[in-house]
Formats: sequence, C-alpha cells, structure tokens
Amino acid sequence: MSERELKFKRVLLKLSGETFGGSEGKGLDTTAFEKLALYLSTLHKQTRIELAIVVGAGNLFRGRNVRNTHFDRGTADYIGMLGTVMNALALQAELEKLGSVSRVLSSLPIQAVCEPFIRRKALRHLEKGRIVILAGGTGNPFFTTDSAAALKAAELNCEILLKGSDVEGVFTSDPKTNPSATMYSQLSYQEALEKGLTVMDATAFALCQTEHIPVIVFNINDFTNIEKILKGEQVGTIVK
Repeated sequence: MSERELKFKRVLLKLSGETFGGSEGKGLDTTAFEKLALYLSTLHKQTRIELAIVVGAGNLFRGRNVRNTHFDRGTADYIGMLGTVMNALALQAELEKLGSVSRVLSSLPIQAVCEPFIRRKALRHLEKGRIVILAGGTGNPFFTTDSAAALKAAELNCEILLKGSDVEGVFTSDPKTNPSATMYSQLSYQEALEKGLTVMDATAFALCQTEHIPVIVFNINDFTNIEKILKGEQVGTIVK
C-alpha cells in the first residue's frame, strides 16, 4: 500500500493488553508480540504513516478487578500503569529487531527505561517517522487506558482513533451472549450515548466527542483490518 492510498496520515492505535497475551490473553506471549511487531513494522515502512500506539495491560493486571475488595483502588491502578510500561518495552524490543525505530514515552515517569511523555517531544518523534508507544495510561489513577488513548489522540492531533477489540465492532448487545445481536456500521456520538452502547468508557468518549475525533472499533485479531481502515474501507464500527 502506497502513501497515495492513505485516507489517514496520523493515527492513534489503542491496543488492549489481551492482544499481547496470546490465545488466553494473559501474560507476555512472545509469539503474539513478534506477530504484531512484524505487521506494524511492515505497515509503517510501506505507508510511512505517523503511528502512535497506546497499550493497555489487561494481560498483566487490571485495576478495576479490585473493585468491591479491600485492595486500594489507587494502588491497583498504578500497578496497571506499570504493566503498560512492560508491554510497551516488549513491543519496542520486537519492533527494533525488525529495524523500525520507536520510542516509548510514559505518562508515569520511569526514566531508566523510557522517556517521560512530553507533548512536543512526542510530536517531534512522529514527524521524524518514529513509532511512538505510549505507556503509563494518563499517569493518574481512576482513569482507564481508553481515557489515555482519547487524551493522547487529542494532544497529538491524530486524525482518528482506532480501538482494537476482540469483536468485529459495536453491537446492539453483547454478541458473545446474544447470537442475534447485530453490528452497527456507523454511529453518531449522540446515538451511542442514547443507546447506552459501550464504545469506550464515558470519560474517553466525552473527550472524543468534544474534540471531534472519530473512533473506529474493529477486530484486532485480523491485523489486515488496520490497513483496510487506512485506505478508507468500511471495517468495524465508526463513531463520529
């Protein structure tokens, strides 16, 4: 795919932690990292898109899983942020084996292993053609990595936010429990709110709506969906 075919030039890709956990979605699966890195490296070299990636850490730890327990929620969220740094470093290592230059920037400062997130520096990395991997969530507890993805998409002037999921898009109800659920091809922000559809968490969704950032929810298990979206093909559900 050539640069001329691209509909979007600067993209934010949100990857859940389960993407890195292999078939069970848990732990650090080296094969999962290798496959993803190979695809992203090849795509980046062919298209020269400006690519920012926000990583989750559901394969390692989820802060929300400690709700209704005696475990401190703030501490749990910080543990989750540390998990995103682990995923980001592992993805960077695989990308750089393939000759792709990348930088890990973390909103939770850990300067021994990655750069602190500084907006102007992140923009400069993108302009220089480096893959920017964003870790540490928002740097604050009580916010999800969905919120971090929306925030970074706004800060980095991204044209679109691609949310990788384990389903094809946004459905009328949970397709895993309701086989008759149907998928939306397109929604407005207002429709999604009125229907109570779980596109992203409320904070992230509100920011995308305010900043007019389109969100595409798609199945990340088929990596080629990313290049189809970049060419403007209908994939998943677009909310705009």
